[in-house]
Amino acid sequence: MTDAATKPERVYFFGTCLADMLYPETGMAGIRLIEREGVSVVYPQAQSCCGQPAYNTGYFDEARAVARKQLEIFSADCPIVVPSGSCAGMLKYHYLELFEGRPEYGAVQKFAGRIFELSEFLLRVLDIDLTDRGEPIRVTWHSSCHHRREMKTTEDSKALIRRLRKVELIELEREHECCGFGGTFAVKHPQISAAMAQDKISDIQASGASRLITGDCGCLMNISGVMSKQAIPISGQHLAEFLWERTNGQAAV
Repeated sequence: MTDAATKPERVYFFGTCLADMLYPETGMAGIRLIEREGVSVVYPQAQSCCGQPAYNTGYFDEARAVARKQLEIFSADCPIVVPSGSCAGMLKYHYLELFEGRPEYGAVQKFAGRIFELSEFLLRVLDIDLTDRGEPIRVTWHSSCHHRREMKTTEDSKALIRRLRKVELIELEREHECCGFGGTFAVKHPQISAAMAQDKISDIQASGASRLITGDCGCLMNISGVMSKQAIPISGQHLAEFLWERTNGQAAV
């Protein structure tokens, strides 16, 4: 197992459902950023959802079944890198809640200790070199609730963006506010969710940035979807894809 001072020979990559189904370029960018630093990446094909939708909805037995499968699949003693603060938070913290007082708790503790959110891993473990090959651009950053409050890796993400010489990072005035996605929350409370998304987009527009960067595909889908529907000329992008494009000069396809 690694710590923040040790560069591992190999890591697992937990792809997440949304990256797998909707944003494969995000997953590929994350993998290639790690591989470029000389670290082998293992992507178990049998991996699935982290179990968060079941957990958030109160289906704890079903969430435990999903968790047990992930413990089996990601069994080798190496870091597990996750391009999502939300999924990383589930794997690192909520699995512990699900198995507290149960026989598997010790194994879950070891598993949780191997979880790294992507920006945390790139910055703290790999100290990644980012030579900016893009044109000057102004961007802003949206931090998901889990990225900010559970994983506490918002500043890691911003530090990576600031390593890009020709990128100006503009802070949002109301960065701490949720975008309204919240997984099942957006389905159960669509009107509230839509109002929250609109508040977020107004903040993004006021920043003057031409691109929105975030570390969670759920937030990216929610915010970008509304901006696209309203024909707002601001593109959204996951941090992994943005870093790869800026430093490699092309998309990770």
